[in-house]
Amino acid sequence: MNTTNDSIFNYKMKDIDGKEVSLDKYKGKVILVVNVASKCGYTPQYEGLQNLYEKYKDDGLVILGFPANNFNGQEPGSDEEIKQFCTLNYGVEFPMFSKVSVKGEDQSKLFTYLTQAQNPDFTGEIKWNFEKFLIDKEGNLMRRFRSDVKPESDEIVTAVSEAL
Repeated sequence: MNTTNDSIFNYKMKDIDGKEVSLDKYKGKVILVVNVASKCGYTPQYEGLQNLYEKYKDDGLVILGFPANNFNGQEPGSDEEIKQFCTLNYGVEFPMFSKVSVKGEDQSKLFTYLTQAQNPDFTGEIKWNFEKFLIDKEGNLMRRFRSDVKPESDEIVTAVSEAL
């Protein structure tokens, strides 16, 4: 399973344009990983995520969006359609990745790690779209937030500020 020296930086993922990205390129940054979907009740959180990114990107925050179709088929589009949707509707500028599975037998190894890594909040499978994983500058999971915790909530803003 995961070893004590495992971190998000050990993973490579394809970005929304199909290019392989080693997540160690984000070393030294605070990372908010979010499993996203275009047809979800929480989809308007893209706006909050973009606002959070704009507010803190110069301080070292990066948000990584991972589209997933695991919940009621709420992300049916291709990577190209997802990219267009996020850009046109929400002006998303933070890095977006290729669609992945965040639970079940075909779960992405990154999300296996994130859902099992120890943190003060909770472990276990993702329950819905827009769960958030806050990663410190060394690549360790610091905090985890359920879907209903908005990106601009005091809880997330405080955690991000402290991590920076």
